[in-house]
Amino acid sequence: MSIVSNIAARAAAAIHRPPSLAGLELLASAVVLLDGEGHIVYVNAAAENLLESSLKALSRQTLSAQFVNPDELENICTQAREHKFSDLRQDLTLERAGRDPLHVHSIVSALDEPAGHLLIELREHLQHLKLDREERILDQSQVNKELIRNLAHEIKNPLGGIRGAAQLLEMELPGAHAVQLREYTQVIIKEADRLQTLVDRLLAPHRRPHIVGDVNIHEVLERVRSLMLAEFPSGLTILRDYDASIPEFRGDKEQLIQTVLNIAHNAAQALSAQIEAGDAQIVFKTRVARQVTLAKVRYGLALDLHIIDNGPGIAPQIRDRIFYPLVSGREGGSGLGLTLAQTFVQQHMGVIECESRPGFTDFRILLPLP
Repeated sequence: MSIVSNIAARAAAAIHRPPSLAGLELLASAVVLLDGEGHIVYVNAAAENLLESSLKALSRQTLSAQFVNPDELENICTQAREHKFSDLRQDLTLERAGRDPLHVHSIVSALDEPAGHLLIELREHLQHLKLDREERILDQSQVNKELIRNLAHEIKNPLGGIRGAAQLLEMELPGAHAVQLREYTQVIIKEADRLQTLVDRLLAPHRRPHIVGDVNIHEVLERVRSLMLAEFPSGLTILRDYDASIPEFRGDKEQLIQTVLNIAHNAAQALSAQIEAGDAQIVFKTRVARQVTLAKVRYGLALDLHIIDNGPGIAPQIRDRIFYPLVSGREGGSGLGLTLAQTFVQQHMGVIECESRPGFTDFRILLPLP
């Protein structure tokens, strides 16, 4: 029996991953092994991430059952089993119920033994584009932080002088007109205070020490959930979809609470119409991602946290700029909540991204796990 056939036989006989397949777990490409009837007998970690399911769950199903339009994939598999080609390569768009379609390049190969077994490799077209985008976001964020920090310091010094001068001027106002003229000096003082508060918020992530300890992400989410429900006691439902197997990790608990709270609070404000109607919904979802690249570093395990709402979505004209400072889709918003969230996530060596369309907005946070 060949080595490949032996691997296939052992994979078919057990749900757990045999040590002989350990090398496939390190691949960034999704690898799926099918038996003669099209049932899944093995998937590597990248395939679990791609299909958003575990090996244990997938091993009882056919690969075709994962997609709404499996005809083209089934046709390729049939041709491979008939040994018309050594391997078949084709670009596919695989649609999934309730999820985004997968745009992949597929490579299907038939194994000599056992007869009818197939080895399928799926590579996402968008994966390399996503990595490039994450690198650009990281570089842009570093530039933004330096610019903000320098600008804030340049504003802060003269701002104190302006406020002090306005206070001295107010003390020297002639008594006959003091009441009328004090209105103008108070405008200067109050606007100076408002700008001082803004500058302090811009500098906050750089001033506060990074306090590292053991963090349970579900304790973080439950804390945020209780705060949100206290502020929005009616009309808003916050659902939990937790993976209890996620281990504790080292991080700054208060920063992570503030990160999730900023995102959830923004979502609740966008859901104002739904809250009035009583059908506003936010979902906290946690999963484990395997073999992911974060900030140019490869990690075996990562926390995959989603904060999902059913609001109107983010306006297209600001969708690519929502993490920039002072960019807000809400009238009167400071535009700093998501900027601070991104800063705190990056201090944990993670990445944050957003997908939005009308009726669905998903903020995804990926953090390395031990």
